[in-house]
Amino acid sequence: MSSAKLQGGASGTGSVTLLAPNTNNTDVLTLPDVAADTLAALAATQTLTNKTLGSGLVAGASYLTSGTAQASTSGTSITFSSIPSWVKRITVMFNGVKTNGSSIVLMQVGSGSVVTTGYIGACIQAQGGSNPSSFAFPSYSGFVIDGGTNSAALRNGTLVLALLGSNIWTISGNIGRNDIGAVSMVGGTTPTLSGALDRVVITTVNGTDTFSAGSINILYE
Repeated sequence: MSSAKLQGGASGTGSVTLLAPNTNNTDVLTLPDVAADTLAALAATQTLTNKTLGSGLVAGASYLTSGTAQASTSGTSITFSSIPSWVKRITVMFNGVKTNGSSIVLMQVGSGSVVTTGYIGACIQAQGGSNPSSFAFPSYSGFVIDGGTNSAALRNGTLVLALLGSNIWTISGNIGRNDIGAVSMVGGTTPTLSGALDRVVITTVNGTDTFSAGSINILYE
C-alpha cells in the first residue's frame, strides 16, 4: 500500500498520511476545483450544505420535504405542483378546510395535466347512529375525500398517496368533520398516469364552489 505524508503547517508539528488501497485498478479521485473548501470525513460529525441526494438513499436516511402551506380561503381549487419525479409518497394534510357551497370535495392528481377519469375505490362517510354513506370513485372526476354537502363543515385530517408502481398511486386516510361529527375513510388507486406524478389538486365536483377557510399542506418523500 503506497502512502504520502503531508507535514503540518508552519505552526503544526503533526502530519497527515494519505493511503492508497491495495488494488489492481487504475482508480481516479478528483478533488473539487474550488477556491477554498473542506473535505468531509466518514466518521466525523459534519453539516453538508448545497447538496442534492440521489434516489439511492441508504437505510436510515431521510428525505422528507415539506411543501408550502396554502390558505384554503379563496379560489375554486388548491394546487401543489412541481412535485419532483423521485417522490414515492405524498402526505396531504387538511386543517379546517371549508367551502362556501354544497359540492363534494375531491382530490385529483396528474402528470403534466390533471387526470379527471379512471379513479378506483371509494369514500365511506360514517356518523354515530347513522348508516354510512358510500361514494364510488368511478362516478367522480377524482378521489372523493369527504361526502359532506354542508357549507359549515370544517375538514381536518391526513390522506397519503403512495406509488404502487408503473405510475399508479394508491390513496388512504381519514378526514373528520366538525358539523355532524362524521369521519370519511378513503381508499383507492389512480389510473395509470402518463408519467411521474407532479401535481395534486384539491377542488370540488362542480368546480365552482370556492374555498373559504383553513389551510392545506403536503409532505413528500
